[in-house]
Amino acid sequence: MSDPLFWLGCSLLLVAVSLTAVLIAAVPALQELGRASRSAEKLFDTLRQEFPPTLESIRLTGLEITELTDELDRGVKSASDIVKQVDQSLNNTKQQVNRVQRGTRRVTAGLKAAWETWYGYPYNRRSLGQNLKDES
Repeated sequence: MSDPLFWLGCSLLLVAVSLTAVLIAAVPALQELGRASRSAEKLFDTLRQEFPPTLESIRLTGLEITELTDELDRGVKSASDIVKQVDQSLNNTKQQVNRVQRGTRRVTAGLKAAWETWYGYPYNRRSLGQNLKDES
């Protein structure tokens, strides 16, 4: 059993059997790999057809969102300006009401003074009362 040709033949036989077993096991894996590659090719074709329109739609959506944001900013600015105008109008109205109140107080004080002067209240009555006492 020390014949080297025998061992070489056995080794070659075992290598051949091992390679055959590997090939038999690899055939279903290679078939699945072929199916996967066809499926990937279909996916890539679909992506090639659908991806550009999808990207265009996303770009247009982004532009529309930008336009809406700009319109919203303009609306908020307009509302802010209106609120400032209303606030300024209210402040002006308060100032005018205060002026009217001061003017009304002055007119009231003036009318009261005129009334008192006209009817001589209280000085003319006292002097009238004293004049009547002096005459009696």
